[in-house]
Order: sequence, then C-alpha cells, then structure tokens
Amino acid sequence: MAVTVSLVLLFGLVLFFLLRSKSLGYGAAFIAAGFGFFLASTGAAGPINQLAAAVINAIPQL
Repeated sequence: MAVTVSLVLLFGLVLFFLLRSKSLGYGAAFIAAGFGFFLASTGAAGPINQLAAAVINAIPQL
C-alpha cells in the first residue's frame, strides 16, 4: 500500500511539473490520467504492480 501511494504521489508530481513547464497540455494530462485510471481496472494492473514492486525492491541492491 505504501509503495502504491508513493508511486501515485511521484507520478502526480511529475505530471504537475510537466504541466507547469508547459511540456504537457491540459488535454494530454487529462488523457494520461484517464488512461491510468482505466488501466488500473484491467487485468494489466496486477503485472504492472508486480513490475513496480520488483523495480523498487531491486533499487537498494544496486
């Protein structure tokens, strides 16, 4: 749960700074958020969460 919340905050901050630097328009941000929301409700959510957890667990071992 803590990893999920941290990733949501990380992606939220990245999206915020992209919007602020005008590298990403509001329409594209809305599409990106909608895509993430709908992707989370598919069968791809499990493998994506496992991949993110594996990457996070591998970072301290580098």
